[in-house]
Amino acid sequence: MFKILKKSKISNARLGIIKTPHGELKTPIFMPDATRGVIKHLGAQDLNNLGLECLVANTLHLFLRPGTKLIKRAGGLHDFMDWQKPILTDSGGYQVFSLIHKNKNNGRIIDLGAIFKSPLNGAEIKMTPELSIKIQFALGADIMVCFDDCPPNGYSDKMLSASVERTIKWAKRCKREYDKQAKSLKNNKKPLLFAVIQGGDNLELRKRCSEELIKIGFDGFGFGARHVDESGNFLAEALKYTADKIPENKLRFGLGIGLPEDIVKSIKLGYDMFDCVIPTREGRHGKLFLFNCHAGAKRSGAIASQDSIGRSDQSVGAPSGMTNNFYETINITNAKFAKDFSPINRFSKLPEPRRYSKAYLNYLFKIKEPLALRLASLNNLEFYFNMISEIGELIKKDKF
Repeated sequence: MFKILKKSKISNARLGIIKTPHGELKTPIFMPDATRGVIKHLGAQDLNNLGLECLVANTLHLFLRPGTKLIKRAGGLHDFMDWQKPILTDSGGYQVFSLIHKNKNNGRIIDLGAIFKSPLNGAEIKMTPELSIKIQFALGADIMVCFDDCPPNGYSDKMLSASVERTIKWAKRCKREYDKQAKSLKNNKKPLLFAVIQGGDNLELRKRCSEELIKIGFDGFGFGARHVDESGNFLAEALKYTADKIPENKLRFGLGIGLPEDIVKSIKLGYDMFDCVIPTREGRHGKLFLFNCHAGAKRSGAIASQDSIGRSDQSVGAPSGMTNNFYETINITNAKFAKDFSPINRFSKLPEPRRYSKAYLNYLFKIKEPLALRLASLNNLEFYFNMISEIGELIKKDKF
């Protein structure tokens, strides 16, 4: 299922290959979120032109609408959205617990699972580990994630401990249901199953959770909950500790890690996979990611120089225009771009960012033209994929 091809001599970074029912994936990999079965404003041809290899769909949202019955009638999620490459489905746990933690009146967490109100119509829904796995099989996912108890920042150690114990129990139930569902597969092409390691910034709880999940046996393990603290500081110690606890021959998934500098740092810590809404969501709000150096050793050196100790002072969280050594972000809606007739990205491999000007994109945002959202999303995803590709080349050369 997963094979390590190369390990860096100067960090914990590695190159690998994942075999899935819908093809092979090279790691490290960034997977954009197609939460509701679509990466907003982009079609399958756009994704293929970008070189996208895998996307992430959301179990809960697809369960609520359009529902698994309709998707199964379409032949599964791959056929429904015309995407014949791998799909990873998250369990829906993060979304469920976000609803509950934001407002206790939205639901409650019990040992059975989570009981909550549908955000669509207010109907009561009971999401259990078993149901989450059944939904993911119905969707036809290539990589599945166990339903886990995902706590917010600021939980006490007592509350984190309860979250860890529940996550372990639910992982056991997910694995049993997975084994049951896998027996009915006609082609015997089993999807991969990941568990999620919880524990917040408490290393002892991370240790407890990782050791128990490893005993159950999974294809990969994710770093659960937020990877930054309440102040936005990168949790390097917890991330490194968790990565080191995961067996070398298992995949390490940095769920929700999406800032470029955080991905760079996490790859150096040994993580293989990442997903996040940042490139597309930020693009829809007019923020573009651009390399400071268009190519060559200078840019590669800037990427490799990012350390894994903590967040840089200059980051995407700062105002647009701030740089982070190897890239910058600009807010294309700013007035200064209204008369900037230079291409959106003259170095792009795609025709659209080379053909259209910043002035035109600025105008499209002003008139609320959907094309603006498409162009910004294309630009940002290409940036992310190029960054990952360059990191892979640096690992090959032991320069990362």
